[in-house]
Amino acid sequence: MPVPETMKAMIFEATGQPMEAREVPVPRLESDEQVLVAVEACGLCRTDLHIIDGDLSRPKLPLIPGHQVVGRIVECGSAVSGLEPGDRVGDPWLGHTDGDCRFCRQGRENLCDNPQFTGYTLDGGFAEFARAHAPFCFPLPEDAHPLDIAPLLCAGLIGYRTWRLAGGEENRRIGLYGFGAAAHILAQLARHVGQSVYAFTRPGDDEAQSLARELGAVWAGGSDESPPERLDAALVFAPVGELMVTALDHVDRGGRVVSGGIHMSDIPTFPYEKLWEERSLLSVANLTRKDGREFLELAPKIPIRTTVTRYPLSQVNEALEDLRHGRFAGAAVIDLSL
Repeated sequence: MPVPETMKAMIFEATGQPMEAREVPVPRLESDEQVLVAVEACGLCRTDLHIIDGDLSRPKLPLIPGHQVVGRIVECGSAVSGLEPGDRVGDPWLGHTDGDCRFCRQGRENLCDNPQFTGYTLDGGFAEFARAHAPFCFPLPEDAHPLDIAPLLCAGLIGYRTWRLAGGEENRRIGLYGFGAAAHILAQLARHVGQSVYAFTRPGDDEAQSLARELGAVWAGGSDESPPERLDAALVFAPVGELMVTALDHVDRGGRVVSGGIHMSDIPTFPYEKLWEERSLLSVANLTRKDGREFLELAPKIPIRTTVTRYPLSQVNEALEDLRHGRFAGAAVIDLSL
C-alpha cells in the first residue's frame, strides 16, 4: 500500500491530561532492522492508564501510547529477515533490548539494563501507522482477526508469564484477582490444562463474575469474599496492593502470590504468620520473546477466545475511562477500521 505523508494519531503530552487527536507525520524507518506497520487494531491496557496518570514517570514526550499493536507491514529495513510487506505482525510492550547486558546474556531480556517499551519510550499503536523493531515483532496468522488477537500481545503474554512464575501446570487450584483482560484469557489456559479457576472481581461486579463462570471458573465472587477452599497459587492483576495480602490468606502452604502488574498501590504491612509455611510474594516484569512465541503458538490450540469491546481511534480517552471504572468485561481494543 502507498504510505501517506501524514496520519491520524492520539498524542499524550502531559500527566493527567487526556490525549489529543492530531494529524502528524508518518514515522520513517531510522534503522535497517525496523519495519513500518499499518495499524489494524491496538489493545488497551491498565499500563496506559499508569502512564497517563504519572504512575510510570519517564515516558517519551510527546508520546503515542498503545502497546498491543496488530497490523500489516508496509515497509521493511534492509536488514529485516523473515518478514516482508503484507505480513501481519504484533508489536508488544517489549520493543527493544540492548542484547548485551548481563540479563540479556542470561536469557532474561525482560530485565534488560537498557530496554525500550512500545507506547512508553517508543511511539506505539494509537495511530494509523507505527514503527517497530522487527526482531521484537511477532508474526501473526493470516486468519487471525486483529480485534481478537490484540489483547494477547500484553494481557495474554503477561498473564502467561505470571502463570508460569506461579508454577504453571503444577498447580491444581488457582485464584485470579481482577477479572479483566489478562484473567479472562488466562482462565481459558488454566482450564485447558485441567486447573480449577477461582475468580475474584470488584465486589458486586456481576458481569465480570458471569463471564468468569462462562469461561469455566468453578467459583466467582468479590475480592472481599473467601473461596470455598485453599488455593495453590494466586495471580493478582488488579493494581491494588492490599490484594496481595488478601491472597496470602487464601493460598495453601507453599503457595505463591504473583503480581502481574507493572504498577501497584503500596502493599500494607502484615504479620509474618501470613507468609510463613513457605508462602511467597513475587512480581512479574515485562516479558521475553520466548514467552511470546510459546504463548502465541499455544493460544490457537486451546483455542483462546477474547471478549472485546471496540472503540474508534478518536475515542481512546473514553475507552481508558471505561477501563478505569470497569465498565466492560474482558478487553478493550481500538479498531482502526472504524
